[in-house]
Amino acid sequence: MDSKDLSFALLPSDTSCLRPGREQPLCQGPSWSSGVQGGRRRKDWSCWLLAASLVGAFGSSFLYGYNLSVVNAPTPYIKAFYNESWERRHGHPIDPDTLTLLWSVTVSIFAIGGLVGTLMVKMIGKILGRKNTLLVNNSFAISAALLMACSLRAGTFEMLIVGRFIMGVDGGIALSVLPMYLNEISPKEIRGSLGQVTAIFICVGVFTGQLLGLPELLGKESTWPYLFGVIVVPALVQLVSLPFLPESPHYLLFEKHNEAGAVKAFQKFLGKADVSQVMEEVLAESRVQKNIRLVSVLELLRDPSVRCQVITVLVTMACYQLCGLNAIWFYTNSIFREAGIPPRNIPYITLSTGGIETLAAVFSGLVIERLGRRPLLIGGFGLMTLFFSILTATLTLQDRAPWVPYLSIVCVLAVIASFCSGPGGIPFILTGELFQQSQRPAAFTIAGTVNWLSNFAVGLLFPFIQKSLDTYCFLVFAAVCFTGAVYLYFVLPETKNRTHAEISQAFAKRNKACPPGERADSAISSDEKRSRKPEPDSASTLDGHVKDRVV
Repeated sequence: MDSKDLSFALLPSDTSCLRPGREQPLCQGPSWSSGVQGGRRRKDWSCWLLAASLVGAFGSSFLYGYNLSVVNAPTPYIKAFYNESWERRHGHPIDPDTLTLLWSVTVSIFAIGGLVGTLMVKMIGKILGRKNTLLVNNSFAISAALLMACSLRAGTFEMLIVGRFIMGVDGGIALSVLPMYLNEISPKEIRGSLGQVTAIFICVGVFTGQLLGLPELLGKESTWPYLFGVIVVPALVQLVSLPFLPESPHYLLFEKHNEAGAVKAFQKFLGKADVSQVMEEVLAESRVQKNIRLVSVLELLRDPSVRCQVITVLVTMACYQLCGLNAIWFYTNSIFREAGIPPRNIPYITLSTGGIETLAAVFSGLVIERLGRRPLLIGGFGLMTLFFSILTATLTLQDRAPWVPYLSIVCVLAVIASFCSGPGGIPFILTGELFQQSQRPAAFTIAGTVNWLSNFAVGLLFPFIQKSLDTYCFLVFAAVCFTGAVYLYFVLPETKNRTHAEISQAFAKRNKACPPGERADSAISSDEKRSRKPEPDSASTLDGHVKDRVV
C-alpha cells in the first residue's frame, strides 16, 4: 500500500460513518471544520499535547531562562569564593583584572556552550529523534548542576565554570529541539500558541531565578550553591515523564518511515481516533519530499528557493539578541535607585520585571492565533523602538524634574512587555514554520548559531558600548529594533493557520525560484504520472498536486 492509499485507509470505515436515522455522517463535525472556531480550538488542546508541551518546556526552556538570571544575585559571593580559592592556592589575593576576567568567562561561557550544543543538534536529532534528544539532554543539566553545586565545598572555582559551559550545551540543544518538537506535534490551528510555551517558560525561569536569589531564600553566602543545585529538579521531572509521551509523528513518518507509529502519535496528540485529514496533509508533504534527504547547513544556505526564509530567520534571531534587553537588565537597578527606591527594596522591585515578562508572554500565547505572527513581531519591535527612544530622553533629563525617573521605570517595563509579547518567542516558532521537514534541522542549527553568537557578542561588546555612549547606547538598540520591524514588514508573510507547503508557496515569488516541492517533480514515478488525470493548465507537477489536495 503506498502513502496515497494509506491516507484514506486511516478512516475506521468509509461506509460505517453513515447509519440509519442520521442525516449526516458520524465522522463529520466541528473537528473537521476548516474555520478557526472556539470549539475547534478547545478540542485541539488534548491532554497529551498539554503534557508534552509543559513537560518539554519545564525541563528545557525553563532551565535556559533560569540560568540567565540565577548568576545575578550571588555575584558578590561567587567573586569572594574565587578570591579565596586563588589566595589559598597562590598565597596572595587575586588581581582585580584577573577576577574580572574570570567572572566574564563564567558568564559568557554559557553562550559558548550554547553554540556547541546547537551544532550537535543535527547529528544527535537524526539518530535519536526529538523526544529522545530531549531525554539525553537531561544528562548535561544534571551533571552541570552537580558540578556547580559542589564547587564551593570542593574549593574549586573551575567546577563552576565547567558547569556553566555544560549548562550552555544543554540550553543550545533544548532551544533547537524543543521548538522543533512542539512545531511537529501541534495542529496548525494552534501551532503558534503551543510554540509560545517555549517563551513563556523562559520568562518563568528568569522570574524563578530572581525569586530564589532573594536573601530570604537562597541568595545568601552560605546557600548560593543550592541555587545551581535546583537545576536538577526540572531535569529529573522531564527525565521520568517524557518517556511516556509519543515521539514526533513527523519524525516517525519522514525520517523513520514508520507510518503506523505516526498515526498512533497523531491520535494521542490530537485526542481522536480519526486522524485521516491531518495525515493526508502530512502525506502530501511526504510525497513532495519522498526522495529528498536531510539537507546540510551549507546546502540550505546555498538553496535559492529558501533564501528569503533563511535571511528572515537570521534577521529575527539576530534582533532577538541584539534588541537591547540585556542592556535593560544592566540599567534596572540604577534606574530604580534614581527614582528614589531604597536600595534594600530594589531586589524585590526587580521581581516586577520578571512578572511583566511572564504576563506579556502569556498574553502573546493567548492572542497569537487571532492576531498572527506578523503584527506581534512588527508591533513588538516597533514599540521597543519607541520606548527606547523615550528612555534615552528620560535618562538624559532625569535631573530636570522629580517625575522623570518614574517615567524611566515605565519605559523599562514597557520595553520588557513589548519584547515578550512578540519578539521574545515568535522567532523560535518561525524557524519551524518557514522550512520543510528535510530542511528543519539545518534551519534550527543556523538559527541557534546566530542566537548564541549574538548572545556572546552582546555580553562581550555591551560594556564598551555603554562606556562610550552611556545612556545613548539605547539609541543603538532602537536602530536594531527599527531595522528588524521594517524588514519583517516588507518580507515576512503571515504564517498563521497555514501548512508548510502553503508557506513555501508564499515565499516563492520573493525567492524567484521554485519551492522544494516543484523541484522534486522528477522524483515521481512514471506509473504515478500515468495514473493521474491530466490538467489543462498544469504540467502535472507535484506542486499542483499539493495545491489541489491540501490548499
